Amino acid sequence: MNLHPQGRLQTRSTLWFLALASIVLLGGCSATDLPIIHPGSAVALSQRNLVIVVFGLMLIVLIPVWLMAAWFPWKYRAGGNETGYRPDWSQSLLIDAIVWAVPAILVMVIAAMVWIYTHRLDPYRPATGTGPPLEVQVVALDWKWLFIYPDQKVATVNELVVPAGRPVQLHITADTVMNSLFVPGLTGQIYAMAGMETRLNFDAEKPRDYRGRNTQYSGGQFPDQHFAVHVETQPQFARWAAAAAKSGSVLNQSAYDALSSRKSASGVKEFALADDNLFAGIIAKYCSDGGCRQASAASAR
Repeated sequence: MNLHPQGRLQTRSTLWFLALASIVLLGGCSATDLPIIHPGSAVALSQRNLVIVVFGLMLIVLIPVWLMAAWFPWKYRAGGNETGYRPDWSQSLLIDAIVWAVPAILVMVIAAMVWIYTHRLDPYRPATGTGPPLEVQVVALDWKWLFIYPDQKVATVNELVVPAGRPVQLHITADTVMNSLFVPGLTGQIYAMAGMETRLNFDAEKPRDYRGRNTQYSGGQFPDQHFAVHVETQPQFARWAAAAAKSGSVLNQSAYDALSSRKSASGVKEFALADDNLFAGIIAKYCSDGGCRQASAASAR
């Protein structure tokens, strides 16, 4: 296939335009637009680095394929001067070595990465930071998130507020079908399951806003099941907790039953916590005595 000089010029112009447009569009993206590329915690930084490494490994295979996909048609195009080429594949030791060695090396590299990052990004691994971990109990509902702060005696719906520089430990369960909690740029992803408790540790480096959501399809209003995440300074967090504790709304068992029975998305709401055993009771109602003891022992480990 021979392109007319004007056609080749138009093709080059189109490619340059697409490249420049991509640079402009990506250059205008802020940390809020691409939180995974602009991490705000040590966990998210490791995740971003892993994405970059994996992308680089992919290019080891993709770049030769792209080059050959362009070179072969040009080399053997109609009207070209190349003569026919019929290789004897069974006698090409070089091709055999490339076909087997490159995938074998990639598999070994990926296996080593899986081992390293499985331990490095363990959600139960304590996060770095100053001071004792902030404990937050998280309950996935239809189609909203409940965050309980047992030490601060407050609770929120669809709003997670944490202090910068202090480790945070989420205790997560569900009072509905299985959900999955993820805050891009801040945490890893972990499942929330009824009758079970999972944990997620992270540290927020500096004040910033994020958007968390459920990444496991859970029903009709699944697209609306997201929540705001506000990383505040230590004094700002203390003031927020004090103000929320004086909220006119009180979260006790009856208020929780009313909240969980509404099968719909919800806006942000704050409560003063009146029932310290609310989270444990949500888990206990889904399991037998033996199962609860087993789950509690697993959580303690």
